[in-house]
Amino acid sequence: MKPGIHPAYGPVVFRDRAANYAFLTRSTMTSDKTIDWEDGNTYPVVDVEVSHVSHPFYTGTARVLDTAGRVERFERRYGRRGAN
Repeated sequence: MKPGIHPAYGPVVFRDRAANYAFLTRSTMTSDKTIDWEDGNTYPVVDVEVSHVSHPFYTGTARVLDTAGRVERFERRYGRRGAN
């Protein structure tokens, strides 16, 4: 790697405020806010709105849309075009 052109890569805590969950990872993101972590060190913290703990897809609460039923209902209501 070329020196001096890459951002600093270090430990950062990402905190999901909706689920009251935080995890420590490495990232190039920075923050002025810090948090005292479980290992006794202080790390920068980045607040996020959604993580794998609160996202409906990962929690299993995602709704599946019935697109086939919608198409059939549309065809019943308005009829098929070009049927003749």
